[in-house]
Amino acid sequence: MGLIKEPKNVDFTVQSKPWTEEELRDFRKLMAKLKEKNALRKFRSTSKAKKKALA
Repeated sequence: MGLIKEPKNVDFTVQSKPWTEEELRDFRKLMAKLKEKNALRKFRSTSKAKKKALA
């Protein structure tokens, strides 16, 4: 597979704009919920494995 050249007069680089305070707040809330959900899932799966090992 070779390199792909950019067509003339087309620029594929994108300049991202900074997030507003409201967007950052929403993102942080979402990430906190996801981390909590994943932590509970991980805890439950390890506790089930321990119960099976003890039985």
